Amino acid sequence: MAFIKDAIESVVCQENSNIQYIIIDGGSNDGSLDIINSFGDKISIVISEPDEGIYDAMNKGLALATGDIIGFLNADDFYAHNLVIQQVVEHFNVDKCDALYADLDYVSRTDKNKIVRKWRSGFFDKKRFVKGWMPPHPTFFVRKEVYQKLGGFNKQLHMAADYELMLRFCYFNNIKVSYLPAVIIKMRLGGQSNRSFKNRIKANIQDRNAWIMNGVNPKWYTLLLKPLSKIKQYFL
Repeated sequence: MAFIKDAIESVVCQENSNIQYIIIDGGSNDGSLDIINSFGDKISIVISEPDEGIYDAMNKGLALATGDIIGFLNADDFYAHNLVIQQVVEHFNVDKCDALYADLDYVSRTDKNKIVRKWRSGFFDKKRFVKGWMPPHPTFFVRKEVYQKLGGFNKQLHMAADYELMLRFCYFNNIKVSYLPAVIIKMRLGGQSNRSFKNRIKANIQDRNAWIMNGVNPKWYTLLLKPLSKIKQYFL
């Protein structure tokens, strides 16, 4: 609840108004719905009901989405400026890609203007997945037809469903992926998989399963390099 207003405002303030904005709320009773409802018809669809976690909620959003391009924004995150969607649409139109990703800044939970880490993704090469690389999922936009063909999020992977989906789309199915070299997302620190060492171990196991369920064992170094590759984000 604490940050959802920032997230919503960053969407409704976008210069590109051709947005179907769907909010999936897990049946909260913390006042989030009051904030959501205060924006009225600026939000296209609001669903508030119990769910099986964040990826179940994302799948519900996928089922309701009618637009050509789909992106996800978590309640703690927000778009970096009001031209983000315009940038994304123009990049799709110029590059004729199936999906794109960009850069993000991690910001302090108590000060959204304080940048703590910088995730600079770099240009796409599917071989980088083997070296532990992945795009930042909050910046990942995909054409709806790709979801229709390749499916949504696997709810069995409670912490790695976004990783598995991007691996499935970009590495195993070779969709056309493009890099937008710009910061489009501000992400507050404190993601579920990084909140404790125990959660990081669980996430690592699920990362391995993400490869195995696609019929391939990762290299011995792939999942070692995945968390290590993020260390440089503190020094950019």
